[in-house]
Parts: sequence; structure tokens; C-alpha cells
Amino acid sequence: MSEGSQVDLDRIEADALQAIEQASDGSSLESVRVGILGKKGTLKQVLRSLGALPPEQRASFGARVNVVKERVGTALEEAKGRLGSGSKAAPTAARRATDVTLPGQMPQRGSRHPVHQVASRMIRIFGNLGFQVVDGPEVEDEWHNFTGLNIPVDHIARDPAENFYLEDDLLMRSQTSTVQVRVMESTPPPLRIIAPGKVFRPDTVDATHSYMFNQLEGLVVDEGMTFGHLKATLLTFFQQLLQDDAMKLRLRPSFFPFTEPSAEVDLYWRGGWMEMGGCGMVDPNVLQSVGIDPERWTGFAFGLGIERVTMASFNIPDIRYLYENDVRFLQQFS
Repeated sequence: MSEGSQVDLDRIEADALQAIEQASDGSSLESVRVGILGKKGTLKQVLRSLGALPPEQRASFGARVNVVKERVGTALEEAKGRLGSGSKAAPTAARRATDVTLPGQMPQRGSRHPVHQVASRMIRIFGNLGFQVVDGPEVEDEWHNFTGLNIPVDHIARDPAENFYLEDDLLMRSQTSTVQVRVMESTPPPLRIIAPGKVFRPDTVDATHSYMFNQLEGLVVDEGMTFGHLKATLLTFFQQLLQDDAMKLRLRPSFFPFTEPSAEVDLYWRGGWMEMGGCGMVDPNVLQSVGIDPERWTGFAFGLGIERVTMASFNIPDIRYLYENDVRFLQQFS
């Protein structure tokens, strides 16, 4: 470090501390701060000249600049405390008019989103029924999203127009059934799991559809599982969720490649039927693909849209209300 540079920094520090000491109000104190520490202040200019020094002097010179910067900053904070509000002038009329006896303004408290509230309730109820929560990646390969679920190559569900493909065989998962495949690959039965999470489909957004939504899928693999076990599980779940023992559940025959037989789950509540998801007995081909003997083990699976359950729980007519981030709407569920 050159002697001239050392002297310059000592002078800059001394002048700055003297100016801070002589500042009589907040305005003059701020002028000192800008002149020393501002973007065009003295210390910024000094730092710009750092590159002109010999390499062996730069580290020590930069350290000395930081020391000056810290001392000046400390002096500024002390001066702010000494000057109070930043001015020695008499209190303004606005300050004199403040009524300190008035009650304070309470800060607004946030709350959990209604979808998260319902998802937590669903997970808790299934937990009481003996289900374990599992998770998996949202970016999946075609094996776990399609092939392992008995969905053939020419099936419309694999069409690029029906999915968010990324590259090669990777895509945003279109169902959380992918987690079921991963669990069956690595864990021998008996199994009783639920897989909640986001799924992605290029659907047209309307009152009941969205390109991203939350799904909860369940899987049971054990000896002697029947369609009666499936219906009883879903009926018990919805009765506990909606706290209505008189609620009706309807299973309409349907088709899914990964279950046989398959059904749509409909709920009769508040005067009408609402489709809640799909279900069925696990197809033997799915069990074979992950190394489980279908002659010994049987199972059932179901998938429920968490947004639709939320809409049923709170009587919400349009799924878009859940994503518009309107605080007036969300505060109703706090």
C-alpha cells in the first residue's frame, strides 16, 4: 500500500467523523452519508481506484477501506440516536396531534389456503384408517407415468397434446399414480398408502378444470382385497370428511387401464351428484410389471381431486376462485 493512499483514507475518515459530529439535523446527516457512502460517494470513488494498485497492495488497501466504511457507518447510527427523529426542530403539528390513547392497529393475520386445509384433513382421516403418506417427483419418465400403469404406447393418454412433455421421455406427471408404481417397485406387500401432490394436464380452464391441480391417490395391496373393501373405505372417508353419515356414494362403471373393474366416484351431497374421482381393483398386469404375484395379492386404488373435495366442503362453485389470490375470498376460510 502506498503512503499516499494511507494518508488519503485517514483524511477521509477524519473529515467524515467531524462532519457527522457537526450535523445539526437529519437532513445534514443524510448529506454526509450520501457524500461518503453513497453510490457516488468518496469511498466508492476510492474503491474504483483499487485496480490501479500493485496486486500485493490491493488486499490490505481494500481491508482498510472497509474499516473506514464501518467506522463511518457506526458514527452515523450513533448520530441518528443523538438527533432523535433526525431534527432538532420543534415537533410538527402532526406529531403533536397524535392521540396515544387510541387502540393500535392490529396486523392482519394470514391463514392456510382452503386447499391446504382440506388436504390436511384428508391426510389425517386416511391416516386414522391406517394409510401411510408417500411422495414422489413431479417430473416423471414415461415408464412410471404410463408403462408401469398398463397404459399402452398408442393410448390417447400418452398423446403430446394431453401432457406437458419436457424432453426425451420426461414430462410433468399427469397423475400421482406414478408414486404408487415407485412404492410397489421398492416395497413388498402388504401396502396401504396415499400419495397427495400436484399434477399437470393441459386442460382448458373453466369452473371445474385447471391445468394444475392437487390429487390424492390411494393404494391398498393385500391378500383377499375386494370391491367391497374399496367402497367401504371411500364411504367411511367421505362420511368423516363431510361429517354427514347420511351422505350417499355412487360408483359408476368406467374404464382405466390400470384398474379392472373400474368406476367413477360420485358423491350425492347438498341436492346433487358430484364426480369426485376414479377407482377400481388394481389390474393384474400392473402388479406383474412391478414384480408382485397377482395370484396371491390383490388390491384397489382410487384417485380424488383435492380441489373438488374442497369445493364440496365449502360449497365453492368455481375452481378458479381458489387460484385468483383474492384476499377477500380467502379470508372467509381463515
